[in-house]
Amino acid sequence: MPVVLIVEDDQGIQEVLRFLAEANGMQVVAAGTCDLAIREAKSRRPDLVILDLGLPDRDGIHLIQNIRAWSHLPIIVLSARTLESQRRSVFDAGADDYVVKPFSAPDLLAKMQALLLRNRA
Repeated sequence: MPVVLIVEDDQGIQEVLRFLAEANGMQVVAAGTCDLAIREAKSRRPDLVILDLGLPDRDGIHLIQNIRAWSHLPIIVLSARTLESQRRSVFDAGADDYVVKPFSAPDLLAKMQALLLRNRA
């Protein structure tokens, strides 16, 4: 069962993401801050990270850079930021995909499954 780390400070969105992942055979670990997410990522070694950029303690780009220092695990950014320069900085930091809020649950799930499959190979 793949483990997904959901990094989202909005409890409503976090629960939607949890339901989506668990309904599709994934185990979920959740974090509402960047610092907690770093600890969870290092201790749980998830198979995939779903990351909101607007966290209360740090910008999500810090988490991407931190993870990339020790891992190539797939990271999908889920954010309301729509400027091209903002999306570019996410990819420059090492994210694998970018999904704009509001998001399509089926599309996000397809991206999650594709990255999990690619990472297993």
